[in-house]
Amino acid sequence: MTDFNHSIIRAAVWNLAGYTLPGRPVGISARSRKAQRQAEGLALLDAEFVTLVEVSPVSYIETLVEKLASFGVCYNHTIVPQQAGNIHIGFLHKPGIDVTNPRFIPGSEGTYTTGRQALAVDIKIAKLRATIIGVHLKSGRDRPEQQMRDSQCKAIGNYITTLQNTPGTKRRAVFLMGDFNMIPGQDVSNFHHLGGDDVMDFVSSWDLQDRFSHILEKGRANLLDGFAVSRRYSTDYIKGSLRLFPMHWTMDMGREAFRKQVSDHLPFVASFKLY
Repeated sequence: MTDFNHSIIRAAVWNLAGYTLPGRPVGISARSRKAQRQAEGLALLDAEFVTLVEVSPVSYIETLVEKLASFGVCYNHTIVPQQAGNIHIGFLHKPGIDVTNPRFIPGSEGTYTTGRQALAVDIKIAKLRATIIGVHLKSGRDRPEQQMRDSQCKAIGNYITTLQNTPGTKRRAVFLMGDFNMIPGQDVSNFHHLGGDDVMDFVSSWDLQDRFSHILEKGRANLLDGFAVSRRYSTDYIKGSLRLFPMHWTMDMGREAFRKQVSDHLPFVASFKLY
């Protein structure tokens, strides 16, 4: 059992780059090598709770848990297979964190009929009570993709507003994290709808200004991943604590090598007060 007598918990989010192009499957040996490197990176990150995006196949999260144990890091996991496609959202959580009620947010695939639905769980640890929502929104920079994200964001934003107005859950914080596929300052309508009835504070847009999380080719990069906390009942979030975790640096790898061998995304990590 993890000792949670300390005063904070660290929550992280990471896109594992599990998507593969049709007709280009990843071999077993290549997947195993990648899983070993990703487990090493997660062990270095050592967050108490991790939202994982692009878990593929769904059993891959079990592989990571097994490999993490070889690094001396113990995690439980929660995952629900998506109804469409073979890339999933899952959660790693250390023993001592109570994770319950995993459920998809109805309609959160939006008009992207083969898209991923947002996955929510309730967590309890010490005095912290929260609903965590993992998302993987439609990618693409053109207007049709932005409109698909609008439809997804509306469903998720309405869900958050309803959740916070439901008796018995009014004082529960909401943490929203994942691959938003939204760029601050560009995808204004997406952020507006995802924020619900002005209930979410997109701390990644403020704490990570001029930073990047998505590594592209030839040195290019942008901030596609996101982290938000509800404006009400989220005093647990330690302001300014959200950081981009330089996993490539901790693994002694260049950015390009990391993109090819581990993931084309870097994780975020933030701290929350428990007492």
